[in-house]
Amino acid sequence: MTEKYIEQKLVAAVKKRAGMALKFVSPGLDGVPDRIVLLPMGRMAFVELKAPGNKMRPLQVRRKRQLEALGFLVYCVDGVEEIEEVLNEVGGDAK
Repeated sequence: MTEKYIEQKLVAAVKKRAGMALKFVSPGLDGVPDRIVLLPMGRMAFVELKAPGNKMRPLQVRRKRQLEALGFLVYCVDGVEEIEEVLNEVGGDAK
């Protein structure tokens, strides 16, 4: 299973919940999460995607902590089985 496959599954699951999973690119600021997940009722989170067993790089961990310190939810997902649990935490029941 590849990171790209997990990312595609995340995007599809978010769309199923009437949300958006935007690719997050921040020129000049490396290490930001891969996706911003936006769900109904103003729910949002950042998601870093990894192939199974892969870990975030130190810079990614630092960015995760910075975003969490600002009050944002940040997740690292390395398997499709984690997607529904993350989305439940962010926005509640599937539609």
